[in-house]
Amino acid sequence: MTLKMAAVTVDLVLLTIRHGSLHVLLIRRGIEPFRGRWALPGGFVRDDEDLGAAAARELREETGVDPSTGHFEQLATYGTPGRDPRGRVVTVAYLAMLPDLPAPTAGSDAAGAEWRPIDEATGLAFDHDRILADGLERARAKLEYTPLATAFCAPEFTVADLRGVYETVWRATLDPRNFHRKVTSAEGFIAPTGHSVTRDRGRPAQLFRRGPATLLHPPLLRPEVTG
Repeated sequence: MTLKMAAVTVDLVLLTIRHGSLHVLLIRRGIEPFRGRWALPGGFVRDDEDLGAAAARELREETGVDPSTGHFEQLATYGTPGRDPRGRVVTVAYLAMLPDLPAPTAGSDAAGAEWRPIDEATGLAFDHDRILADGLERARAKLEYTPLATAFCAPEFTVADLRGVYETVWRATLDPRNFHRKVTSAEGFIAPTGHSVTRDRGRPAQLFRRGPATLLHPPLLRPEVTG
């Protein structure tokens, strides 16, 4: 039996919240295939690096951010024949959830790079629509049973800031008092910093940081997602 080697790439679903809406980082391809089309950032794995190192390198190159800044995890592997017109290419996708970031700089093979609202991220190159949909669903589900909503927040945040993350990612309106009760009663979810902040001439709001918990007990179950 003759072995036929497949090329391996990594693709990144990079999510952040900008101007009150969920955004994903996209690059406009400057080369074929799909020249001129929007795509998820990514690239081929080098001979001397493993998958995680390749994904971390792409993240640094596209955003200037170290993976330790936010949440970074492997999402899934995609290897449908024909997904890449150049030949047999298997990609390993990674999901990153990061605080608000500055405008990105396009890599050498890209014509441009932008943070784009999720609603505008359609018709992507390759099978990136599917990968993005999987990444979005993973992020929504993770917010139910882990404290990873804090990955979208500054190191210190208010409960209202955190509620805004849930509402943005879930596309839902949450009752402020009920949400406050749930997140403050979930053991180890958030911890008070001892500081407060006043915004828009309102009452001082207590500041929190992420607590030590890795799972939420009880979980924060989301309402029905509308899109």
